[in-house]
Amino acid sequence: MSDKIKHECGIAMLRLLKPLSYYKEKYGSEYWALSKMYLLMEKQHNRGQDGAGLVSIKFKPPLGNEYIFRERSIHPQPIKDLFKDIYISIESKLKDRNDGMDWFFDNVPFIGNLYLGHLRYGTYGKNSIHQCHPFFRKNNWMSRNLITAGNFNMTNVDELFDHLLKLGQHPREKSDNVTILERIGHFLDEEVDEQYTNLKLDGVGKKEASEYIENNIDIEKILKNSSKKWDGGYVIAGILGHGDSFVLRDPNGIRPAYYYQDDEILVVTSERPVIQTVFDKKVEDIVELRPGHALIARQNGKISLEKINEPGEKKSCSFERIYFSRGTDSDIYKERLELGRRVVPSVLKTINFDIANSVFSYIPNTAEIAYYGMIKGLKDYSIKRQVEEISQLNSPNDKEKLFEILNKRIRIEKIAFKDVKLRTFITQDSSRDELVQHVYDISYGTVKNTDNLVIIDDSIVRGTTLKKSIIKILDRLNPKQIIVVSSAPQIRYPDCYGIDMARLGDFVAFRAAIDLLKEGGMHSHIDSVYEKCKAQLNLPESEIINYVKEIYEPFSYEEISERIAKLVTDDSVKSSVKVIYQSVEDLHKSCPDHSGDWYFTGNYPTPGGMRVVCKSFVYYYEGCTSRAY
Repeated sequence: MSDKIKHECGIAMLRLLKPLSYYKEKYGSEYWALSKMYLLMEKQHNRGQDGAGLVSIKFKPPLGNEYIFRERSIHPQPIKDLFKDIYISIESKLKDRNDGMDWFFDNVPFIGNLYLGHLRYGTYGKNSIHQCHPFFRKNNWMSRNLITAGNFNMTNVDELFDHLLKLGQHPREKSDNVTILERIGHFLDEEVDEQYTNLKLDGVGKKEASEYIENNIDIEKILKNSSKKWDGGYVIAGILGHGDSFVLRDPNGIRPAYYYQDDEILVVTSERPVIQTVFDKKVEDIVELRPGHALIARQNGKISLEKINEPGEKKSCSFERIYFSRGTDSDIYKERLELGRRVVPSVLKTINFDIANSVFSYIPNTAEIAYYGMIKGLKDYSIKRQVEEISQLNSPNDKEKLFEILNKRIRIEKIAFKDVKLRTFITQDSSRDELVQHVYDISYGTVKNTDNLVIIDDSIVRGTTLKKSIIKILDRLNPKQIIVVSSAPQIRYPDCYGIDMARLGDFVAFRAAIDLLKEGGMHSHIDSVYEKCKAQLNLPESEIINYVKEIYEPFSYEEISERIAKLVTDDSVKSSVKVIYQSVEDLHKSCPDHSGDWYFTGNYPTPGGMRVVCKSFVYYYEGCTSRAY
C-alpha cells in the first residue's frame, strides 16, 4: 500500500499446560516459553509498530510473592526494547539470590504459566505508554485482577461509556480500551460478589471462599453480560489473576484469531502461519476461532470453546487478505496471486494488448505477490496467443518465424526502490513535497518512450503518495503512459473496525465522485445526501440506511477511476496516466471465505457501522475534521 495507514493490532497468548519444570527438562531452558513469546510477537511485528506489551502470570504463588508481571514499550523498536527490559529485570532478580529451580520458578519475573502479548497500531489518539496493551485492573483478590489486550474497535464507545456511568463508575477516560476493561471488570466483580455472598450464607470461611470462587468463576456468563452491547470488530483476550483466561471473537468474525492446542500448550495468535513457524506445525493443525465464540482456559487446565454471542453472517476483513496479514499464510498467498491474475483482462484492454511495448512492475513491496499473480495471468495470455500464431504458420518448420513468436516475452523489471525513510523536517509545503518525491528511486534505462509502464499496488486509499511521489518519479522514465493497477477495489467508505480509514474526505475515490458531481452542476445531489444522512443520526441503529452510496450512483466504476487518475496526476507529469481497480466481484472470487467489504461497498456488518458512515458524511459536509467514532 503506497499510502501508509495504520490498522489492526496483534495478540499472542501462550498457556503452558505442564509444570514449569517440564519445559526445562524437555527443552533444556527455563526461558523456553519466554523465547516462544518473543518469536510469536516478532513474527507479527507487521501488525503493530507503535508499541508492544507483555504480561506473565505465575499460578499458585507463595503468599506475599508477586505473581503478575507487565512490561510495555513505545520505543521505535518496541518488541526488541520490551524483551531487553524483561531480561534486565530477570538478571536483576538473579543477582539477589538463586536457590535452585524451585526458587527460580517462584521468584523470577516473567517466568510464568501464562503469557499475553500485544502489538499496537494506534488508529487514532496519542501514542503514549498508557495506550499500550495489556491493560491491568488491579485488586488484592486474585480472582478480581483483570488483564485485557485485543485487536478491536468499537463503534459505540459513547453508549458503552454512558452505561458505565449509570453503573456508578467514573472511568478515567473515554476510549474503547478503558470501557471494555471496565465493563468486563464490572461483571467480574458482580460474579465474585454473588458467589461470595452465597458462600458466606452457607457458613464458608473467607479463605476457603476465595479458593472456591477461583475454581468456579463463570467466565462464560461474565463475557455474555459484558459483550451484550458491543458493536464493532474485535478479538479480545483476557486473564484473571488466579490464572483463568479467554479469547473472545466478534459475532461476524471481522477480526482474525487462530489457535493450536496439544498436551503441552495452548497458543492463540492473530495470524495462522505464526503458530506454524514458531511451533513447527502443519496448517491443518491450526484452528480458526469461531465468530461469537470464546476459547476459555481454566487455571486447572480445562479448555473449552463456548458460544458467547449468536454468530451472524461471517464478514472477515478482506483487507487482511489483500494487505495486512503476512503473505506467508498458504491461503493468503494463493488469494493474492488470484487478485493479481484477475486484473489482467483490464490491463490488456488498457494497453491495447500491446505486450511487446509494455513493462510490468510493482510498488510497494507488499504488492509483490499480487504482481506475481498478474505476471502469471499475462504469461497465460501470451502462451495462448503464441499457440494461435504458431497454428496459423504456413510452414511449421519455419524456425526463424517460430523463434520470433516464442521470443515474445513479458517484460518484467524492478522499477522502483524505496530508498530511505526521509523525515519531512521542513515545514514549507514546496520543500516537503520535494523531499517526498525522493522516497523512491527508479531503475533508469528500463523503459522506452514507446512503452506502457504498468505498476501494480495492493490498494489505493488516499492517492497522496501516488501524486506527490510515485507518478512523478515514474514519469522520469518517459513512458508513453503510466498505468497504476490496484489489486483492491475502490475504497469508498470509512472503516470503523480497526483500520485507520475514518474520514470520507481522505479517500481519493470519494473525492473523485464529489469532483464529478460538482463538475456536472449536481450540488443539490450532495446537499440531498447530507440532509438524509443528518436525519439518520437520531434514528435507532436498526433503521439507519447508508445514503452515502447515492454519491456514487450517477457514475460508472470506470468514470470514477478516470477521475481518480486525473486527481493523482500533477500538472508537471508528461506521461498519460490511467488507474485500474479490481472489481468487487473479482475480489470475492479471489477471497471467497472473507467477504468483509464495507470499505468498498458500504455494506456494514453491524448497525454501528451504518451510523458511522452517515456521521462521517455529515462531518465532511460541515467541514468537521473529527472522527465519526
